[in-house]
Amino acid sequence: MFLVLFLSFSVHAQTYHELVDKAMSCALKDSLPQAEQLFMQALRMDPKNVRNSLLLSNLGTVQKRLGKTDEAIESYTMALNITPYVTTILLNRGTLYLDKGVLDKAYLDFCNVIDLSPENIEARLYRAYIYMEQRKYDEARIDYNVIVAKDAKHKSAHIGLVLLDQYQGKMVSARDGLNLLINDYPSDESLLKMRANLELAEDSPEAARADLEAATRIAPHDAELYCQLGDVFLMLKKKKEAKKAFEKAVQLGIPRSAMNDRFKSCK
Repeated sequence: MFLVLFLSFSVHAQTYHELVDKAMSCALKDSLPQAEQLFMQALRMDPKNVRNSLLLSNLGTVQKRLGKTDEAIESYTMALNITPYVTTILLNRGTLYLDKGVLDKAYLDFCNVIDLSPENIEARLYRAYIYMEQRKYDEARIDYNVIVAKDAKHKSAHIGLVLLDQYQGKMVSARDGLNLLINDYPSDESLLKMRANLELAEDSPEAARADLEAATRIAPHDAELYCQLGDVFLMLKKKKEAKKAFEKAVQLGIPRSAMNDRFKSCK
C-alpha cells in the first residue's frame, strides 16, 4: 500500500512540475496564452502545492503581459495570501493598481514594500508619484531624498525634486537642479523642454527659444516640439519663424486643421 501511494504521488508530482516547466518555457518564448493555460492547469492539479505562490506570481506576470489587469491582480493577491511578505509580488500588484488609478491600494502595497525594505528605490519612486498626485509635496520630497541618498545620480528622483521645487515656488532651486541634469544628460531633449517651460514661467521666452531649438536638434522628428517652438516665436513677435515651425509640425504628422488658430496668429 505504501509503495503504491508513493508511486502515485511521484507521478502526480512529476506531472505538476512538468506543467510548470512547460508553462515557464512558453512564457520565456512569449507564448503567453499557452503559458497562462498551463499555469492554471497546474494550479487545478495541485492546489495545495507549496510552490503555488511562485506559480501564481508567474501567472500574474503572464496575465499582466496579456493585458488582463484584473486577472493579474487577482493572481498576485492569491500569491500574497500564501506568502504575504514578498516585495516583488507587492510591487507587481502595486504597479497594476497604479495603472488602474486605484491609488489607495497601490499606496498600501508600496508602503508595505518600504516597511520590508526601507531603501527599495522602485517603491519609493512610485509612492513619491502618488504623493505628488495628492499634492503631499513634503512627503514626496522625503521619498525622493531617500532615493538620491542611495543613488546620487538617480535621474527620475532628481526630476521629481525639480518638479517639487517648481510646485512649491522654489524656482532658483528648480533651475539649478535642471542645469545639473542637463549637464549630466545633454542628449535628453525632454530636460531642455522642462527648462524651456520653467523659463517661460519666469517670462524669459528668448532663453526658452534657445532650449527648444537645441531640443529640435536632438529630436528633429518631435512634432510637439515644433508646436511649442512656434508658440515661443509668436511670443517674440517672430511670425515668419513661427509659421515655419508650425509647418514643420504639420509635416511631422500634426493635422493642419488642429493648427488653424496658430497659423492665423502668424498673419
